[in-house]
Amino acid sequence: MGQGAFIFGCEGVTLSPREAAFFREAQPWGFILFARNVETPEQLRSLTNALRETVGRDAPVLIDQEGGRVQRMRAPHWREFLPPLDQVQQASDPDRALWIRGRLLAEDLHSVGIDVNCAPGLDVAREETHPFLKNRCFSEDHGMVARMGRALVEGMAAGGVAPVMKHLPGHGRGTVDSHKGLPHVHATRAELAEDFAPFEALSDLSMGMSAHIILDAIDPHRPATQSPKVIELIREEIGFDGLLMTDDISMGALEGKVPERARTALAAGCDMVLHCNGDLAEMEQLAHLGAMSEKAQSRADHAAHTRPSHQPIDITALADEFSRT
Repeated sequence: MGQGAFIFGCEGVTLSPREAAFFREAQPWGFILFARNVETPEQLRSLTNALRETVGRDAPVLIDQEGGRVQRMRAPHWREFLPPLDQVQQASDPDRALWIRGRLLAEDLHSVGIDVNCAPGLDVAREETHPFLKNRCFSEDHGMVARMGRALVEGMAAGGVAPVMKHLPGHGRGTVDSHKGLPHVHATRAELAEDFAPFEALSDLSMGMSAHIILDAIDPHRPATQSPKVIELIREEIGFDGLLMTDDISMGALEGKVPERARTALAAGCDMVLHCNGDLAEMEQLAHLGAMSEKAQSRADHAAHTRPSHQPIDITALADEFSRT
């Protein structure tokens, strides 16, 4: 049986028998965890093991652990990190600080069986960027965004965690929170080139996440996640040939019922649907989407097989250095 064209979450801190049976049948490519799934290191290790057992393979387990507002694993069990923008602005050596940050993040994730982090965010911050996103960006300079993104990715890789760059092809000009509504960007094609630049610089990464945002200059009618024109641009102009997953398919930016949203995104060229809220009824509907296309499965296999291996390091010394960078 082929792997499903979807990544699913679960409702709580343990798997229910119904969830386990569903995942066994549906065979999602991977899983994503949120704060509702996180209690203690022991509990989280048990949950990631249980998720993989349902599908009978070493399925990728994802989380959003950016730092700042977006970190699902928090003190007292795990490290707390500054928002990315604050980290870069305060660091005496930003490149080193972001590498160490990535390595420390990875240590926390790897220790509980999580091997994919939905980071780096490569959106370019602007004066008008909506507050939901702004301090999650690295910088207002696209070259600096690319540099910091690369440093974070390399640090995470040393700790055995793969990245998902987001939000392709750039969400920084959005003035609406896409969890609640659909941002509409009126910038010219030439202006958008700055937004695309960090993704182009990291186009060798194996996974990326689409943006729920309308870019008038490319496709004034459909959000990037559901736009064949934007996804062609991601593939051809930005040069990203990795696994392209949607941002959460249940977010307020998209219209229509969840299965319809998902079908439109896959038809537009996304490889995989990300479903985050743990609603079993919605996931059961999405399971009817079936297996990935041959090309998507090839990209998914590459992403799974190239997850980095964990390299031991003196974490105490590294954390001490981090406090001084």
